[in-house]
Amino acid sequence: MVPQHVEVKGVGVDSKTRCLHYHSERDIIAIKFKCCNTYYPCHLCHEEKAGHEPVRWSREEWDTKAVLCGVCRNELTILQYMNSQSVCPHCQSDFNPGCRNHYHLYFEG
Repeated sequence: MVPQHVEVKGVGVDSKTRCLHYHSERDIIAIKFKCCNTYYPCHLCHEEKAGHEPVRWSREEWDTKAVLCGVCRNELTILQYMNSQSVCPHCQSDFNPGCRNHYHLYFEG
């Protein structure tokens, strides 16, 4: 079920979850931070707005819905997102493949 309204906090967040820091056509995901159960477009938005240190999702929690597609608003599990090959499995929108470089900031290896 697609959430009717999921709030995404951050800096300059647009309707597709892009932010001041990451705003290319493909920067259309938000990540729910484990520490505050809140969606942010990126680690820099969390750093600026949350007021606390981030906590990463453990490997045992990768079946948790913690990634939001900014186009169709479907929530993906961490594992679905990691296995998506940078394409939303629901609406086929392209995600930024460079986000893989930041997995270590959100998810424990």
